[in-house]
Amino acid sequence: MPGWPHPNEAELLEGIELVSTDLFDTLLLRTLRSERARIVGGERIFARRLAEQGLPVSESWLVEARLEAQRLAYRALDMAEQDGEVMLRDVIARQLAILGLPKTRMAALCETRLAIELDIEKASLRPNLQLAALLRRCRGEGRRVIAISDIGLPVSVLGALVGQLHGPELLDRIYSSADLGLTKRRGELFHAVLAAEGVDAGRTLHIGDDRLADHVVPSSLGLRTLHLPRPKLKRHLSRLHGGANELGRIIRRRRAHAGTPAGHAHDPHTFGREVLGPIVAEFCLAIWLYADEARKRGDAALLFCARGGLGIRAAFERVAERLNLPLAMPRENLMISRLVAARAAVMIRSPAALDELGREFRGSSFADVATALGGSRYQLLESWNERFVPERFFAMLDRPAGAAVTADIDRQNALFQRHLSATSCGSKRIILCDTGLYGSTQRLLAVGLPDLSFETIQLARCNYKGLSEEHFPRVVGLAVERSRYSPLAVRSTVLRYWQLIESLFEPAIPSVRSFAEGTDGAIICNSGDIAFGAVDPAAGNPLLSGALAYIDDVDGGTAIMADAARAWPRLKQAITRPAEADLAALAIGERSVDFGRAGTVGDGVALPGSALSRLASIRTQLWREGAIVRAFPRSRLPLLTAVETFHALRGLSTGFHR
Repeated sequence: MPGWPHPNEAELLEGIELVSTDLFDTLLLRTLRSERARIVGGERIFARRLAEQGLPVSESWLVEARLEAQRLAYRALDMAEQDGEVMLRDVIARQLAILGLPKTRMAALCETRLAIELDIEKASLRPNLQLAALLRRCRGEGRRVIAISDIGLPVSVLGALVGQLHGPELLDRIYSSADLGLTKRRGELFHAVLAAEGVDAGRTLHIGDDRLADHVVPSSLGLRTLHLPRPKLKRHLSRLHGGANELGRIIRRRRAHAGTPAGHAHDPHTFGREVLGPIVAEFCLAIWLYADEARKRGDAALLFCARGGLGIRAAFERVAERLNLPLAMPRENLMISRLVAARAAVMIRSPAALDELGREFRGSSFADVATALGGSRYQLLESWNERFVPERFFAMLDRPAGAAVTADIDRQNALFQRHLSATSCGSKRIILCDTGLYGSTQRLLAVGLPDLSFETIQLARCNYKGLSEEHFPRVVGLAVERSRYSPLAVRSTVLRYWQLIESLFEPAIPSVRSFAEGTDGAIICNSGDIAFGAVDPAAGNPLLSGALAYIDDVDGGTAIMADAARAWPRLKQAITRPAEADLAALAIGERSVDFGRAGTVGDGVALPGSALSRLASIRTQLWREGAIVRAFPRSRLPLLTAVETFHALRGLSTGFHR
């Protein structure tokens, strides 16, 4: 049919009373200019507007803050087990907040940035005249014509865009997911629109480019659909344009800091202040960006997991206070450990518990596992002294001889659940904040307490254990999400010496092992009172005290981002090519092995024996590069170079993930 590619328009519209269309890439066709390029262009204009108002902010940091605010908002939204949408206005408000722009001018600045966004969109769109002609014919035949869009822009902006490109009176109404807090992808937006229009699904035609949101979901609801996918060539060219812009942004950012002197901190406090401080502060900004979006959906609590979460909480509260970043959601310290979480999984006989127990108690006996989980010494049959085999453990618990152990595990689990309910204020969405990497606590609690929704935010996420990644979609590495270290991804450096990060945040208290009921009915644990302010995580921890000192003096979010950009390469240098000063600054000493087991591990043990023996033992060290420098002070450079070369070649296969 002339002016429209559909071969049989009459059949398509037969019995249809309501015609709905998607907007972007359907009624409003995008040019090849990528989203990343549009953001960069908008922030360039915004930087000039800010400078005119006496608020000089670098274009590069506006872009960094916008991208980070947007990325973490969508990660938080994806975790929500309810419908919703990220609003651009909220993203901009958070961007401006972490950059430290005046709160009194925030509303006006948001409007300025939204107006720029509208102008950028107008310049990046062209009208779909063929579809517009169809919609006008439908209106002329008495059908109602509307638009339904999944986007963070309000109806007022969408209406202005349609009017600019198609003129007035093309649409009867526009529905935006940003205004309604519902999305097409989950179907709730279609339900709301049909109810508002008073039309049955079977008498509605929906037109759009997205296969899931505009075809699969509405078809399942009974709507007739016309799927108009964007041409593959245009999709590829747009992605290429976006990739080129992102590469240019990365190169410009690296050039800006290429001349920054590295230097060496000669004591842990100075290293904590100059290097770890900016990285920790940047981590705290990411926590706030994520949590502020999560709080919009309500019924969520942010819980900081003992032990490492106590140090994270100390830093987070200081950053929030220093930068005036309010967070209206419950947040508490949680008495938790992998051992505690394993009890919940054991009680429902989850295989996830066996994975963790098998890894932690390799070479131990069934009795050792029973003592750790139950918290007591038991009079058990001789078979419990045999070497622990995970596949047999649940059967042994279910026999009469295991009844006492099971009862104690159940009692401890019940006490923990009471504590969890109290700290979370009864919230169903539990956001755990932990150090990382694998997210064992997340995995175990999620299977053990299925009535609650758990997600975990941590500095880095990595499957170093080689176990199931089924829980990974609900574990967010705010700075790093990679399968392994790569010299090409500077933030992945923490994966080479993760114990440094754990040691940085963990206070000198025992890991949580057992619970009891206090005289006042409150739940207490063997670690003592871990409420915020009751424990000083920085006591005896010069790295953390240095990092907190940096936060106490930082000028704002722009300074944090600039300092972090310099700090990450310096941390990489200290970990992968350590000097003598770095060995002293980053040594963590002895740490408990945790999970209810006795013993410690450390990074400062001298490697005895011949050169070959020392070389062979490097793989057993927590900080291998540090061990190389200690064991081979004269030949360390070629050995360290060989290690980096190996990781560089292997890293090429994993790509350039964050």
